Parts: sequence; structure tokens; C-alpha cells
Amino acid sequence: ASGAIFVYATTEPSEALLLGGNTLCMWEGEVLQHGRTPGVYRHPDTLRVAQVFSDPPLNTVGVEKSNGSVTYAGGGEAPATGLYANLPDGAYRVGFRAHQLEIAGGVAGRHVFPATVSVTEITGSESFVHLHRESADWVAVLHGVHEYEPGDRLEAALDPDNVFVFDTANRLVASPRSS
Repeated sequence: ASGAIFVYATTEPSEALLLGGNTLCMWEGEVLQHGRTPGVYRHPDTLRVAQVFSDPPLNTVGVEKSNGSVTYAGGGEAPATGLYANLPDGAYRVGFRAHQLEIAGGVAGRHVFPATVSVTEITGSESFVHLHRESADWVAVLHGVHEYEPGDRLEAALDPDNVFVFDTANRLVASPRSS
């Protein structure tokens, strides 16, 4: 070993994860967070760090917790299970990466949202399904080839144990055990 220190600059989260080591996450010249790369990826301090460290872009939705249930912006109510269970009542922003968004298949415990397919990009090993829900556009990455057509209606699903929860100041208050 030469003892040399290498600095590699990238805008690609996958490259940072591949290289491992330490990551310094920046936005518009400001250091947002630094630390071991997997730690920054799994536990972003803020919504902005999660957005910078997500490709495809981070999916988000507002949520209000009250009296043991959560109500999602744009419609949808579900029991406050998973990471929501221990949160105080109030307003939050939920973020989830494209691989955390599922296409519902009757899995128990998921929070389900009607959505419309905008476009599907098939890479061979993965399919990027772009969805429109109310005023939000989300992306789901599914393994394999999935041939959804524009206009197809389907149900997107979230595991309430597998989301990032941010407070009204956009600070992380809960993150998945594995993301």
C-alpha cells in the first residue's frame, strides 16, 4: 500500500456505494453529511441528503399521523404500523427509494396507493415503472421484465417498515433497518 489518499468525485450514488469507504455528501457547495458510505446511504440526516443519494430520484409523500393511523397526502389512510408506530402525532414527509416501492400483490401489511403508469423502461434485468398518483410522480424499480403500458392502472405499495420518515424541518426521524 502506498499510503495515498484518493478522492473521487461523482454525482452517481451507485459509484459511491461501489467504492465504499467514506462519503462526503454535498449540495450547492455545502457539506450536508459525511461518514462511512453505507451509513450515509442508509441513514441520511436530512431529506436533501436522501435526495442527493438516490438514483432514480427519491419518491416522497406527505403524511399526517393522528390517533393510531396515518393519512397520506393525495389520499389514503392506513394503520400507523411499522416505523410510524412510535412517532408522535403530527406532520411528516416520507421518502422511499425506487426499489422500496412495490407493485401490490396482496402482501399483508402494505400501504397501498392507486396509480397510473406513465411509462415503463426495460433494461433487461430491471424495469423502471414511472407512476403518477394524484399530484406526485413516483418510480418503482422491479427485477425482471415487466411490460406495463401507459395508462395502465395498478396499485403501488409501501412497507411501513421500509421508508425514511422526516420531520417538518426535513430531519430524519426514522429509517429502515435495511435500505
